[in-house]
Amino acid sequence: DLHVHTESSADCLTPYGEVIRWAQRRQLDALAITDHNTIEGALVVSAMSPLRIIVGEEVRTTRGEIIGLFLREEIPALLSPAETVRVIRRQGGLVYIPHPMDRVGRCALQLGALKEIIKEVHIIETLNARVIFPLDNRRAEELARSYGLPGGAGSDAHQGFEIGRAYLEMPAFTDAGSFLESVRRGKVRGRLSSPLVHVGSTYAKFAKGLMALAPSAK
Repeated sequence: DLHVHTESSADCLTPYGEVIRWAQRRQLDALAITDHNTIEGALVVSAMSPLRIIVGEEVRTTRGEIIGLFLREEIPALLSPAETVRVIRRQGGLVYIPHPMDRVGRCALQLGALKEIIKEVHIIETLNARVIFPLDNRRAEELARSYGLPGGAGSDAHQGFEIGRAYLEMPAFTDAGSFLESVRRGKVRGRLSSPLVHVGSTYAKFAKGLMALAPSAK
C-alpha cells in the first residue's frame, strides 16, 4: 500500500501501532507512510514496525500535492511543484503523483503543473481507493500509459480499516532503484472505499483543530 496516513497527519487520528496492526491483518509486506507535509509518522512507524516501511511524505505544493518516497529529509510545504520534485530527487527519492485526476478533492496536482514536471515523475497513482468516481482512476491509468509511466496503488487510508484497500502486487525490493523496477513489473490490486470514509477524516481534522484551540492543562 503506497499511500497511508497516520496520526501525524492533520486529518487522521490513527495511532502508529494501529497502522502496523491493520497492515499485518491485511497481510501486507510493505507500507509507504505518506503523511501530509511531514515524515515524522513514517520515521516512528519505521522504527517500531516488523514490516518494511517506506518513508514518504504527501507534500502540498503551490499547485497541488506530490508524494515523495524513500525520503531522508522532510520537505517543506508550499514550494513550487518543480522545486518540490528537485528536493525529492536530490535526496535519492522517487516522485509519485497521487490521485492526479480526482475531480472532487481540491488537492490533486494541477494538470498543467504535472505536464511541466512529467519528465521528472517516476510513478503515477492509478488506483486511489478514496477517489469517489471510478472513472477518475481509469483516467489516471490512461494518463500513466500515455507517458509510459508505471502505475501505483494506495488506499490513501486515514483510518486503520482502510489500509490495504488498494495495493501493488510486486516483486521484492531492497532500495529505491530496485523498488522502481519492481513497480514496473507490478500489478495494481484493490477496490474503492465507501465515500463515507471521508466523514472520518473530516471529523479528525475538526477534532484536531479543536484540540489545538483548547488551553493547555497546567
